[in-house]
Amino acid sequence: MEWGIHATAPREQGGRQHPPMNSLLPILHADEQLVAIAKPAGLLVHRSALDAREEVFALQLLRDQLGRHVWPVHRLDKGTSGVLLFALDADSASLAAQAFEQGLVHKRYRALVRGWPGADAGSITHALAKDPELPSQGQVLLEARTDWACLRRLEWPLQTDPRHASSRFALLEASPLSGRRHQIRRHFKHIAHPIIGDATHGKGPLNRAVAAHLGLQRLWLHALTLELSHPITGRPLRIEAPLGPEWGLLANQPNCTA
Repeated sequence: MEWGIHATAPREQGGRQHPPMNSLLPILHADEQLVAIAKPAGLLVHRSALDAREEVFALQLLRDQLGRHVWPVHRLDKGTSGVLLFALDADSASLAAQAFEQGLVHKRYRALVRGWPGADAGSITHALAKDPELPSQGQVLLEARTDWACLRRLEWPLQTDPRHASSRFALLEASPLSGRRHQIRRHFKHIAHPIIGDATHGKGPLNRAVAAHLGLQRLWLHALTLELSHPITGRPLRIEAPLGPEWGLLANQPNCTA
């Protein structure tokens, strides 16, 4: 079987990234039970009532690309890019999903957030409502923890607040130790460092200013690596989705500080 690879997703007018319609999804790993792709930002994993107008999904594209059924093992938000794992049979899908549910999968993300954290690393332990689409009041709260480390602090000449002539950002690595929906996005909002480009949990004026400054609008969250034991063979797997070229825009901006 041949595994196809395509270039970074193209951009719409105005700089917003959108998923490929006729291109092959990049294959990061493939064996008899599992296949992992590099999901582009803007592509839904599967059909969702929350975005009923969408007609293209990673599940459908990969099924057509491979010519066989595939089962999603976990989810990434539509705006998040990076490693997305599928199974090639129902039993493998069930076993791999159990590993995610039991916290046996190590995940690393890259994120661009508003502001400078007060420390170089930390841990966010904050319970989250099960369904982020509904009001939290009355819902059962689920324990959730996200570890993070600051990789770089940046300051750009963007003014969205008359009190400040510039805006500060931080490039972070995040590792969610639990798997709640929108966990990383909700946790960074909780500590007042929302992810840039997050229309739900972030700041609209700042998101628009960054998009105009960079010439690109996206959720700045990327699933960088997955580490897990193979559900059938037990051998360790480490799957990595390299950062797209748009992340290079961040390091090339003026007024950066290490």
